[in-house]
Amino acid sequence: MRIVITGAFGFLGRRLTGTLLRARTFDGAPIERLVLVDRVVQPGSPAAADPLVEIVHGDLTDHLARLFGRPVDVLFHLAAAVSAECEADFDLGMRANVDTTRALLEAARAQTTAGGPAPRVVFSSSLAVYGFDPAPPLPPVVSESTLPTPRSSYGTQKLICEHLIADYTRRGFLDGRVARLMTVAVRPGRPNAAASGFLSGIIREPLAGLPATCPVQPDLRVALASPRRTVQGLLRVAEAGRGSGPGRLAGRNPVNLPALTVSVAEMLATLRQVAGEAVADLVTIAPDPAVESIVASWPADLDNGRAAALGLEPDPSFLSVVRDYLADRAQ
Repeated sequence: MRIVITGAFGFLGRRLTGTLLRARTFDGAPIERLVLVDRVVQPGSPAAADPLVEIVHGDLTDHLARLFGRPVDVLFHLAAAVSAECEADFDLGMRANVDTTRALLEAARAQTTAGGPAPRVVFSSSLAVYGFDPAPPLPPVVSESTLPTPRSSYGTQKLICEHLIADYTRRGFLDGRVARLMTVAVRPGRPNAAASGFLSGIIREPLAGLPATCPVQPDLRVALASPRRTVQGLLRVAEAGRGSGPGRLAGRNPVNLPALTVSVAEMLATLRQVAGEAVADLVTIAPDPAVESIVASWPADLDNGRAAALGLEPDPSFLSVVRDYLADRAQ
């Protein structure tokens, strides 16, 4: 089993890599090679010393011949430009999210049409494919059958890729699986350019003794998933057998990973519960219309039925999310 992960040194990529290396198997088969691709490689990464690992450093499109020089069995495509930077730079988002994904799909297609195995391509899409539109408006609870009407360039780019993957799958060029990720919190490390990044920052920074700014009103409700549940979801979507029935993946429709719905006020109350008044007071509410317009357009209430049929559940509470973050940080 030869597995490729793009965006492998992002925080989800690192967690996914660690999970696969601990298991040494995927879908019951031994992993023979794990190829980690990223433009930025973390120096001294523990994964680099593992004999299963091959690291490819640089722009993904420059290395497609190398990646597909041997058959690719499974490809996790996590690499992407994120929401706020796509809104600030349209060309960057189209190049990084649409053009790169299509080039990757073409390389997978070439492997199949040359007589190789059809790669299993797992694409990390986003809740941002949904957005408020007055005609028709989003229903109170969103599911995979809800018409996506993205309100950001990032969401539009992710939706384009979803449709490309569905058609390449229909044509038999590959076995595409799309997991729509909720906002992942609490993210470790430095802030990124995602519009939703503050949802981690208002917890992560105060717990580190640093001030944080919340750019939305506290009554805003959001759909979240912890890093643990997100990686679990990606793997379950990747490993699910095809066909109908419990635990199987029917059709080409995306899977909305399970969502925990919580308000920003509830998040801050949990921070106060865990860390006390002084820590919680490090958060300043300072609404930013540009951020609010993006994040508030995303739905907060989702039907988790398709994910539940695969055995996936949302985080039980935001308190459990924070405790998971603290446990991981202590390791």
